[in-house]
Amino acid sequence: MSFLAFFSVWLDYKMKELLPLVQSHIKNSSSLIQDLKSLKNPESALLFTADAMSMYTNIDTPTGVSAIRDFIETNKHSLLNNFPTELFLEILSTVMENNIFTFAGTYWQQLTGTAMGTPVACTYATVSFGQYENTNILHIFNSHLLYYKWYIDNVFGIWLPRQNNHIQSWTNFKDTLSNWGSLKWTVEELATKQSS
Repeated sequence: MSFLAFFSVWLDYKMKELLPLVQSHIKNSSSLIQDLKSLKNPESALLFTADAMSMYTNIDTPTGVSAIRDFIETNKHSLLNNFPTELFLEILSTVMENNIFTFAGTYWQQLTGTAMGTPVACTYATVSFGQYENTNILHIFNSHLLYYKWYIDNVFGIWLPRQNNHIQSWTNFKDTLSNWGSLKWTVEELATKQSS
């Protein structure tokens, strides 16, 4: 294990304290099924899914670390008083900016995106994009989103159309989803039921 990998393990451990504050995060498919069983869907409800396009490589480090800083600041009242914010962010920047990987017996430094293969990569991606979701997507489109959850790089949602602005709101939602750094999403069109 490399020197930075030890730091990354610690970051992942501390990042798990932040994960429950990401409103859209879901632990696994069993949690999704449980949630859906408890929902009462109006007949007008429409289903959608979205897939991140190369999520990890498209979260540039300045955007990601800044989002984590904002997330901690926004949620500081919910964190333990001794959360080591400055140390955490300093180590996070170091890990993300200095990722070395091997390929065909050669060594390479990753210059952009989330440090691939490092233990904190998944929680880092979840919390950094989660800040954008908490403050933008879920806030702006609250009246349309009966359900919106994601795991790793896949979103499942239930959209409630509103009579007067449904199509424009749906277009705005898709544009907003893909308006964070260089991360883009492929969004499936709204459907009333699963196709067979």
